[in-house]
Amino acid sequence: MSGGSYYVPATSKWPILGSLALGLMMVGTGMVLVHDRGTSLMVLGLLAVLAVMGLWFRDVVKESRQGLYDAQMDRSFRQGMGWFIFSEVMFFAAFFGALFYIRTFALPWLDGEGAKGVAALLWPEFTASWPLLEPPGDVAGPRDTFSPWQLPLVNTLILVASSITLTVAHEGLKEGHRDTTRKWLFATLLLAISFITIQGIEYYEAYVHYGITLEAGIYGATFFLLTGFHGAHVIIGATILAVMLVRVLRGHFSSDNHFGFEAACWYWHFVDVVWIGLFLFVYVF
Repeated sequence: MSGGSYYVPATSKWPILGSLALGLMMVGTGMVLVHDRGTSLMVLGLLAVLAVMGLWFRDVVKESRQGLYDAQMDRSFRQGMGWFIFSEVMFFAAFFGALFYIRTFALPWLDGEGAKGVAALLWPEFTASWPLLEPPGDVAGPRDTFSPWQLPLVNTLILVASSITLTVAHEGLKEGHRDTTRKWLFATLLLAISFITIQGIEYYEAYVHYGITLEAGIYGATFFLLTGFHGAHVIIGATILAVMLVRVLRGHFSSDNHFGFEAACWYWHFVDVVWIGLFLFVYVF
């Protein structure tokens, strides 16, 4: 602390260790994708990344509990979380953009429409449609698609409900009602686990009964890229909520100092909004 106005964090080894762990994981992932080997390296890198994140967050929690952070650090955390969520928005925007490009431009071109309709010469018998059940060439498409009004609708209701329960928990914390926070945060975590479970059931149905796989043409690829990455974010979000619940049970946070909890809320609400977009453009339209 300098002059009581600016906190300078202590020297930390975690940034460089995190970079090395992430680099190790990426090298292993590249080897798996290109040479079909290197799984052990990829898993080792992933475990190293998780270990660094856990230990780094542990130190941040300790510093916060010791009262080392001031208003300037609070602004830094908020700005950092805001930019992180913005990067996540751009991440999903890329996949949604790919989906819209395929449906709006690529498929009509292959059917002879538009400025690049000459692409229809590749597969003269191709007819544009979505979902694409009969891809051109030798690719086998899915046998059928999901009804949006069954498992996808249930998961949508679950995530919307989880945003409501998390908001109640957050408001309880701001009002100093810790019992309310504990109960509703636990309910949110149960809803998150329910979503993940139903998503697993849906994937089983997709592979076994619907023929929707990563190899089932462009529909299968976009379906699993969008829902799979979202599912990974739900798992991460559920893990964060579980950590928040443990911290609440240990007496962490106060009504006016709980940005860790608030950041978890931001992340979870973002995950919910992304799912609504998935429900509409992957399942319904």
